[in-house]
Amino acid sequence: MKSFILSSLIAATAIAGVSFSEPAKAQNELALSLCTYVQGDDTMRLRKKLRDSRVRMRDVYSGIQCNGQSLLQFAMTNGSNDIGTFMVGRLSVDDLASSGDYEWAQQNGHGSSPIAAAIKERAGL
Repeated sequence: MKSFILSSLIAATAIAGVSFSEPAKAQNELALSLCTYVQGDDTMRLRKKLRDSRVRMRDVYSGIQCNGQSLLQFAMTNGSNDIGTFMVGRLSVDDLASSGDYEWAQQNGHGSSPIAAAIKERAGL
């Protein structure tokens, strides 16, 4: 009887470990996909990935970084203006104002980019 309880406990622990690792794997896959689409300025694939993953841009924006930059900073660095302006439209005004992306753009030579202009207009900066 003891061995049955112990083996059941081990099996339950193994199953619990698998279930905790799957969401992390899905989040990493989503982040990698979004960074790839931003780098390639591929708005259609980004929209499809968000729709298939059943998430909104504003829900995942603050948790994803590409090469140590936010998604909008990464878009400005790569000249991905179409996808950057698309993302600005999907983020809340509060997120845009508090993210520091506009200030980053001004300090790093991207102040004249269409993305910075869209942030300024939408957030009222």
